[in-house]
Amino acid sequence: MQQEYLAMRKAAFIHSLQLEKYHYPASCPFNTTRAGKTRSTLNSMGLLTGEGKSEVAPEPAERVQLKKFHSPRYLHILKRGADGRWDPDAFQMGIGTPDCPAFKDMYDYSVWVCGATLTGAKLILSGEVEIAFNPSGGLHHSGPELASGFCYMNDVALACTVLAEAGKRILYLDIDVHYGDGVANAFYERRDVMTMSFHENPQMLFPGTGFETQTGAGEANGYCVNVPLPIGTYDDAYLKAFNAIAVPLIGAYNPDVIVLQAGADALADDPLAHLELTNNAYAKIIKTLLDFDKPILAVGGGGYNIDNTVRAWARNWCVLTGGEQGDDTGRQIILRDVELDVSDKQRETVEPAVDAVIEAVKANVFSIHGL
Repeated sequence: MQQEYLAMRKAAFIHSLQLEKYHYPASCPFNTTRAGKTRSTLNSMGLLTGEGKSEVAPEPAERVQLKKFHSPRYLHILKRGADGRWDPDAFQMGIGTPDCPAFKDMYDYSVWVCGATLTGAKLILSGEVEIAFNPSGGLHHSGPELASGFCYMNDVALACTVLAEAGKRILYLDIDVHYGDGVANAFYERRDVMTMSFHENPQMLFPGTGFETQTGAGEANGYCVNVPLPIGTYDDAYLKAFNAIAVPLIGAYNPDVIVLQAGADALADDPLAHLELTNNAYAKIIKTLLDFDKPILAVGGGGYNIDNTVRAWARNWCVLTGGEQGDDTGRQIILRDVELDVSDKQRETVEPAVDAVIEAVKANVFSIHGL
């Protein structure tokens, strides 16, 4: 029954050659080719379209849309910087810093990424699709007047805002290895968007926030859920935390739409982080999300081992569109990571830390949601 239902779900892969025109400086780890390579991989394997799947070209975000999250002043300074006209306040806004260098494509690329994610939100709101995936999206660190962590505009905060304005309750799930601080901060005092982030312990990794004690403010206390995980966290330990925390909270919150930021930098061998996941964990998470029978707007995010990231995002699309239900095929198996060995020492270090985080999150937020 589930296999038949998933096969009927309409899905849109949101991408165009326009997004492949823009590039960060060569010295910056953020690589804009990942989305195009994901698209090429899927297309070459015959997995991109057909059976309810389609490829949709985005439109660039309009300024009026961008102003739903970003200030006009910030957008003006960012555009001037891209045009080579430096504003004295730019550096205070994070523009021109080591992780957000000033370069000519920074404004236009961000506008197109935001447009692509907003295209997905629009398709879901119209009922045209139930699954939308923009692998270029996931710029989750940017604030209303802040460039941060390779992110100049925040496409996911914009999409959550648009969906909430349409009266939808949103579950924003962030499985990037870095805390989705820009999105969490945007909705820290709101209950119509629950933010949930599974990430590496912020004592060890940028942006240095996202502790289990940060749970939302005022009436929204309990609607910001942070799950900081220890170095070396592997699939089973990660999934234990996900199943113990995310599954009951999503069920209790009962969102209308799930927005998934699926950064691939939690995978083993990512050069900027220290978790030890395989894309098998991502696949299991997505399958669990599909069981909630909600529309899903998925985006990319981090991922600095390019080959691993492309394979993970291609597999994410396959799982989102029901491609791994039932019998396996050789095409799908190619995208799967090999299971990694976990040493006794690793288990002895990781398991107690994960158990402690689970208990802390339960103590901080579960009773608020009747759990």
